[in-house]
Amino acid sequence: MEKKTIITIGRQFGSGGHEIGAKLAEKLGIKFYDKDLIKIMAKKSGLCEKVLESYDEKPMNSLLYSIVMDVYPSVMYSGPTIDQQIYQACYDAIRHVADEGPCVIVGRCADYILRDQEGLFSLFIHASDEFRKARIKEEYKVTDGKAMEMMIKTDKKRASYYNFQSEKKWGAAVSYDLCLDSSILGVDRTVDLLLDYLRYKEQG
Repeated sequence: MEKKTIITIGRQFGSGGHEIGAKLAEKLGIKFYDKDLIKIMAKKSGLCEKVLESYDEKPMNSLLYSIVMDVYPSVMYSGPTIDQQIYQACYDAIRHVADEGPCVIVGRCADYILRDQEGLFSLFIHASDEFRKARIKEEYKVTDGKAMEMMIKTDKKRASYYNFQSEKKWGAAVSYDLCLDSSILGVDRTVDLLLDYLRYKEQG
């Protein structure tokens, strides 16, 4: 594998994107980042982890959200809004981990933030509704109806965040190097397919 390869993964909720990313990183012997990026964001920016978690991959209205979180600045304040600060923290954290070496990064517009990165490989994982519902029901112990509701709401939030922060469209094939349906092969065989793809890609 190329020394500078950075793999970014966008994913539908319930498609197994996190698990695929973690297993892919393990097999490649490189670092994996998902929720743990929040700790890096907090450390580098000085922002509260709880606030960062609340904003994670979600569209937001700076005024309303900041009032609820009791972090809205005074009317005399002319600096960056809280959502701008948080996006900057996310940007800095992603650039930081990419500079450290090969890794897999899940979500958070990483493919767009690193669009000028040498060796970037952007991936999107999607799956059938039935496959996703089954995974969500098993992990969260919810009903069919609740699983579907979680799928729709989470995907809507992720799409809104991605489409706002980038110049691309979330989930659209043209936005990524490769899109895969994890429900066809399952998580483990999708990982194997990606390993083969990366090997062929490296060979040119």
